Amino acid sequence: MKKVEIFEFYRRLAELNPSPETELESINIYTLLVAVVLSAQSTDAGVNKATRALFATVRGPQAMIALGEAGLKAHIKTIGLFNTKAKNVIALSHLLVERFGGEVPTDRDALQSLPGVGRKTANVVLNVALGAETFPVDTHVFRVGNRTGLAKGKTVMAVETILERQTPQPFRTHAHHWLILHGRYTCKARTPECWRCPVVDLCAFRLKSLSPDQKKTFEAPFEPR
Repeated sequence: MKKVEIFEFYRRLAELNPSPETELESINIYTLLVAVVLSAQSTDAGVNKATRALFATVRGPQAMIALGEAGLKAHIKTIGLFNTKAKNVIALSHLLVERFGGEVPTDRDALQSLPGVGRKTANVVLNVALGAETFPVDTHVFRVGNRTGLAKGKTVMAVETILERQTPQPFRTHAHHWLILHGRYTCKARTPECWRCPVVDLCAFRLKSLSPDQKKTFEAPFEPR
């Protein structure tokens, strides 16, 4: 996409949802970190269902350590890969207490030193908790970036780098939320709902699913006002 098209792409998404938020539920930065770790290869809705009772009593690493791995598993057993995730959450909780005084670090490298925390998880925590201009790339962002032409890259890191470089102000803080939500609810993996997409005329995807009326009137080139 050209710069003017990128700006218009975000402008339309922002107009429809001016203040997008993560759909993961959390109480504080620690529970946010835990929720994001648990969300890997799982749905936000599934994680929220499992963590509501957990976060009612466990809101910090000390409480999580006291709960123990078996106690945590009892809460999250409905989430995929719950055994591995439970081990990671207990291990990262120990490290937070031992290395960071029980506080979640606000540095990407420090976050990534924690068990189960990769670059995407660190970026989500920094963005949601601190408003940092990070660009976490999950499966939705990767698909939307490549399918629309907004950020075409063969790897997650390539897509992140392009988004970091080309996303303009004032859209940088919320960019990844708009892309995730767009991918989750409109630009779906199997059948993108192009007939109701607000940025369909900016999108490079050739196999658009359009209504009969749209097929008659659709004009691909975008001309800025």
